[in-house]
Amino acid sequence: MTVSRRRLLQYAAALPALPLFGRAAAQTDGPPPVIFVHGNGDHAALWMTTLWRFEANGWPRDRLVAFNFTDPLSRNDDAVPMAGRSGTEDQLRELAAVVRSTLARTGAGKVALVGSSRGGYAIRNFVTGDGAGQVSHAVLCGTPNRGVFDWEFNPGSEFNGRGPFLRRLNGRDTDIVPGTAFLTLYSEGNDKFAQADGRYVGRPGTPTGITTEGPTLRGATNIGLGPLDHREVAFHPRAFREIYRFIVGAEPATLAVAPESIVALDGLVTGNAGGIPSNRPLGDAVIEVFRVHPDTAGRQGEALLRRTTGPDGRWGPVSVSATDWLEFVVEAPGHPRTHIFRSPFPRSSEVVHLRPARPLSDADRAAGAVVLMTRPRGYFGIPRDVVLLGGKEAGDVTRGVATDATTTLRLPAAEIGRAVVGLFNEERVVARAVPTAENRIAVAELTW
Repeated sequence: MTVSRRRLLQYAAALPALPLFGRAAAQTDGPPPVIFVHGNGDHAALWMTTLWRFEANGWPRDRLVAFNFTDPLSRNDDAVPMAGRSGTEDQLRELAAVVRSTLARTGAGKVALVGSSRGGYAIRNFVTGDGAGQVSHAVLCGTPNRGVFDWEFNPGSEFNGRGPFLRRLNGRDTDIVPGTAFLTLYSEGNDKFAQADGRYVGRPGTPTGITTEGPTLRGATNIGLGPLDHREVAFHPRAFREIYRFIVGAEPATLAVAPESIVALDGLVTGNAGGIPSNRPLGDAVIEVFRVHPDTAGRQGEALLRRTTGPDGRWGPVSVSATDWLEFVVEAPGHPRTHIFRSPFPRSSEVVHLRPARPLSDADRAAGAVVLMTRPRGYFGIPRDVVLLGGKEAGDVTRGVATDATTTLRLPAAEIGRAVVGLFNEERVVARAVPTAENRIAVAELTW
């Protein structure tokens, strides 16, 4: 069906009107619900900028769903339970529940599914099972559809092309399912999980049996996105353009994020105990939010919010402006007190999820202060990118294929309180060094 401009404007309010649908299969007025499925070890917050771009093109916020898998990290062997980790059947069950609830809430006949990396496995598992009739479009971004490796090692891993999970998905004449339109987005050589050599998965010099085109599917629309890295093929504006026009059948009106005058932020506090990321809500965490100076990261006034989380783990909401630079302080049992510094949020979001940092290492504790710069929606690539922390090029970032999403700066005790500038190309975040002796760590978190 097609949807009139007048009807879409009713949904979009003051935002730009959405183009007429070419291939979307919604059966009610308005655009189809889109469900975003995160990757291994990740959470829904990685889709934040993508959600903003959909909103900027008139998509109703209540038809955009980014959810968390409870235990986001995969098992070593898909068939063998591991504490705090999930198997493919766990993720299938949780995705199916989100699809059911979204269809019931919106009254739509079908949803579009968009997955990053491992999230595409859950989508394929759902669509090839009983879910095809509920899915109009399936977009897989950097999903290792042939595996991260195809070898005799790790035989039970879901990432092994020879393992039972991928043999089942790939063992038919075609990789797609009639009635659902499939798109894959992949990097043309810069995806660390689609490399011929095993050095990126712990076996340097061992052929993986995987090529650059490992994320593609037979029978799908497959689009290479040049040198974008493993995460960027989901979260970069170039990826958004392909996701949007595949679902809509027309170009987006804008790739930019339109700012709001008043921004409401909320999300969950989740754990990272023992270095294992979890999306289980963390209660009894104390959260503080401060406005900070954009050049010094010094606090400006009293806390905008101070709250102890309950069993649901929610830390907000808090209202800020689209020009406020912020510091989030997370004090959670079993974790270092984490000071997260962020550049301004242009729009509201309910997926500002806060994970305190991993436990401090011996090298961290030997330093006076530790500052991390993290890029959740992409990797650092040198020489592709400018990556500076504290005025120096990141020495711990692998050169060549973009591999690392975090760089670490350790400082002597004399530099506690110093403003540390993190620079990734044109994006800049300033953090303030805090003492590791007090079990504290600072994080400059990039948005783009």
